Amino acid sequence: MTYLTERQRDVLQFIEQRITEDGVAPTLQEIATAFGFRSTASAQKHVAHLERKGYLERQKHQKRGLVLPRSRSSQPQASDLPLFGVVAAGSPIESIPGDERVFVPADFLRSGEHYVLRVRGDSMIGDGIHDGDLVVVQRAQIAADGEMVVALVADEVTLKRIYRESDTTVRLQPANPSIPTMIAPADDVQVQGVVVGLLRRY
Repeated sequence: MTYLTERQRDVLQFIEQRITEDGVAPTLQEIATAFGFRSTASAQKHVAHLERKGYLERQKHQKRGLVLPRSRSSQPQASDLPLFGVVAAGSPIESIPGDERVFVPADFLRSGEHYVLRVRGDSMIGDGIHDGDLVVVQRAQIAADGEMVVALVADEVTLKRIYRESDTTVRLQPANPSIPTMIAPADDVQVQGVVVGLLRRY
């Protein structure tokens, strides 16, 4: 999965605005001028990323040939979500709020409120989640058995799959055989959200 950087988001919004207001897309030179790029090469780089990620299409041999894909032009493009620090995919670690925000495709999201956490550790590597990845989380206090959750355990935050062993015991299961399973009293485990998406920058 891919997501937009802040600058890619700004370039996309500029292009969308020009298409809406003028009926045509800006040229690479106009994009470079608007953002203070030293050359059109920088504008071309951002446009190429937007094309590769499916946010733009290009009509060949047209100076103003950038267009919005039909599949995206009639629906929300993305949501700007807060990045709330780091969640451990190994041993629990504190989730630290920050000022950074992440542009997330709308089709990642369910109903309700969402946020993004950066993963540290490799205990969920069996589920394809690596150190440094970003996970999109639907804020929730309840999760079904087997769902991947962000859980508060003894005042620290961790990322695991949750299973209720009994009315009084919860198992937080990693996806890495070298990482021990966490067994905790149900009263000590507070679900803070359910993972609904994965973002990775290449």
